[in-house]
This record gives sequence, C-alpha cells and structure tokens, in this order.
Amino acid sequence: MYNLQKAQEDMRNGYGYGSIGLLVSGTVWVTAGLIVNFYSSQKGIWALIIGGVFIFPVSTLIEKLIGIKGGHDKHNPLGKLGMEGTIWMIMCIPLAYGLSLIKSEWFFQGMLMIIGGRYLTFASIFGMRIYWIIGAVLGLSAYVLFKLQARDFTSALTGGLIEIIFGIALYVLFRHNKQKN
Repeated sequence: MYNLQKAQEDMRNGYGYGSIGLLVSGTVWVTAGLIVNFYSSQKGIWALIIGGVFIFPVSTLIEKLIGIKGGHDKHNPLGKLGMEGTIWMIMCIPLAYGLSLIKSEWFFQGMLMIIGGRYLTFASIFGMRIYWIIGAVLGLSAYVLFKLQARDFTSALTGGLIEIIFGIALYVLFRHNKQKN
C-alpha cells in the first residue's frame, strides 16, 4: 500500500516532474498558433486537438530516450487521478470547440482555462505546488487574453510559451535534484 508521499515521489521520478509533458504540450500549442497564423484558425484548432492526442505518447517516448522512466508503478493510485483528469479535459474540449463557432479565438482561450484547471490537479499528483502557479498563470492568461480580445494566434502562442517556460524550469529542477541524489 502506498502512502501519499511515496506515490507522489513515484510520479515525479517517473515523469521527470512532468517537465517533458509541458514541453511537448507547449510545442503543440506553438505549432497550432503558427498554423493559425499561416493557414487558418480552423486548421489551428484542429492542430491543437489532434496534436493533443499525441502529447502523452510523444512525451513518454522522449522521457525514455533521455533516461526518464516515462511511467509510474502500476499500483500507484495517483495514476488513476492522472487518467481521470485527462478524461475530464477531453470531455471539456467540445465546450471550447463550441466557443470557436462564435469566435475562433475563444477556442484557445477556453482551452487555456481548461488545461489550467487540469494542471491544478498535478499539484496533488506530483506533490509540487508549482502546478498551482502553472494552472493559475494559464487561467489568468485566458482571462486577460479574453478581456483584451486577443486574436487566436496570440492566445495559442501565449499558452505554448507558458508551458515551454515552466517545462524548462521543471526539467532543470528535476535534473539538478537527480544530480544531488
């Protein structure tokens, strides 16, 4: 039987503090923004939706290639919480897509709010309060972008850059802590 701290440690070590997932997700967001900029909003929306499907498998592959386990112990109860959060996020995508039928930029702002909420649960999964900050920054960014009536390119790029910056910071922290131990 796991205690909470051991389960969180297993998740942190298994996924490199979640850093690679953030980096891959941020790259998908930036790519979607570029597609919006060079092609169309609708193609950018689909790029984020389709690209989002590949975030976890690509992250896992990269983790394994760079020496991170890329998974958690099968008996770790926090693995279920991660899956439940993913299912909740997927169930919210139609809401964001519905917003895009009114204004395309609302899709990206809605998705920023959705993933921001999902990252809040990562504070419990990884035992790292920085995920509260990540969730708050994404959620507040969505609100500010909405109030400023920012275009979809700006919204997608903002989300991507936030994830990439936090992903780099978490990866550096993960590697630093691994070298200390």
